[in-house]
Amino acid sequence: MALHGTYDPDNIFAKILRGELPCIKVYEDDVALAFMDIFPQSEGHTLVIPKDVTARNFLEMPGDKLGPYMASVQKVAQGVASALEPDGLLVTQFNGAPAGQTVFHLHFHIIPRGEGAQLKPHASGGPRPAEELEPIAEKIRAALA
Repeated sequence: MALHGTYDPDNIFAKILRGELPCIKVYEDDVALAFMDIFPQSEGHTLVIPKDVTARNFLEMPGDKLGPYMASVQKVAQGVASALEPDGLLVTQFNGAPAGQTVFHLHFHIIPRGEGAQLKPHASGGPRPAEELEPIAEKIRAALA
């Protein structure tokens, strides 16, 4: 999909927000929902999506909602860092398919990095089972409590 277009209310993240699809939630507030990426690039890969918006990407996010959303992204990033104690933390976001975006609802990736560790390619391989992701999510939830 191109950088600009029409928001699809049936994208996977919109369905998660409406409760039509499950997720392994680690955090939720009035403006954002954070959950484990089922195609993680590293252990602890977490996604943070805004609620109550139809922004396909960062460029479409209403300015008045951006500050509160970014505060939630930061809080989740701090929780991931505290819970998993990685050597580094990648906080990234893609805009348009040519940039690597695969789900067209604004979202940030929080990806723990170990010194010298290779990341798996974005959205590659099969989905990780919930029983593998849940113990990691629990650590993050505890750090955010």
